[in-house]
Amino acid sequence: MNEKKLITLTGITTTGTPHLGNYVGAIRPAVQASRSDARGSSFFFLADLHALVKNRNPDEVAQSSLEVAAAWLAAGLDTKRAVFYRQSDIPEIPELTWILTTLTAKGLMNRSHAYKAATDANRDADVPDPDRGIAMGLFCYPILMAADILMFHADRVPVGKDQRQHVEMARDIAQRFNHHYGRLLTVPEADIDEHRAVLLGPDGRKMSKSYGNVVPLFCPAKKLRKYIMRVRTNSQAPGEPKDPDDSLLFDMYRSVASAEETAAMRERYAAGIGWAEMKNELFEYLDALLAPGREVYDRLIANPGDVEAELRRGAERAREISRPLMRDIREAVGLRTLRA
Repeated sequence: MNEKKLITLTGITTTGTPHLGNYVGAIRPAVQASRSDARGSSFFFLADLHALVKNRNPDEVAQSSLEVAAAWLAAGLDTKRAVFYRQSDIPEIPELTWILTTLTAKGLMNRSHAYKAATDANRDADVPDPDRGIAMGLFCYPILMAADILMFHADRVPVGKDQRQHVEMARDIAQRFNHHYGRLLTVPEADIDEHRAVLLGPDGRKMSKSYGNVVPLFCPAKKLRKYIMRVRTNSQAPGEPKDPDDSLLFDMYRSVASAEETAAMRERYAAGIGWAEMKNELFEYLDALLAPGREVYDRLIANPGDVEAELRRGAERAREISRPLMRDIREAVGLRTLRA
């Protein structure tokens, strides 16, 4: 008997230019999965509907969609094997979102980390209304994420520890739907790699577009060097042994280097590598790693029609799954064609 192939799904929100943290946490694992998983078992998407919660500048959202898609393609995503699409090209996703919203308890959404953080910020600022400035898009964000996951029968959702709650909410929502209407939705599992790097930015905080502390993934070599030269270091002199586990430069290096290269660099830290030398080593390594993709990325950015064609092909493949599932869901909840 053939075992059911496991479905994996990952998305990146289109709220800025892709950076090294995106590469380490999502793009590189996606590329590896696209080359090794069974055809049609990996789904990767641009979360542009999610982006509207965080960014109301339409030109920036559109440009980010191009840049994120180009980055994934330039990094080597195999779109013949993986399904690569834009969230907003799948109309069944917002339709499923609304149906799930009618079932989801408000109390569950009240416990969302993002919502609690926003209300806590208002309270800390002594704002009388804890919900001031909080849009329903933020409040219902986990339901849209659940629809992303459940639409394609995802078994595994690779996420960082900070995203575990969203997958747990998707499980809760799927189980509630299945209890009411029959088992149409796959209950997903969070795939959390405890060893997956949470990459820190040049200032020591998590690398994030919201902090503005990123290293853009496919920027020109001269700009890449400038970003690396800004990485924070301490005052230890060349020749003085250094702790690699307390070094942002080493953190970036080991996120992309092999185990053997990382071990060798640890020895150089023990021998007292200077910070200027280490910054140059990191730049040279990243530049060599990213240069081939940079050429492809620049070509795609200059030819957005090529990216659009890939996304449209991916959307058609995705809708081969979303359309029949949505027909079954509509039938189950009573949104049926009138008939004798």
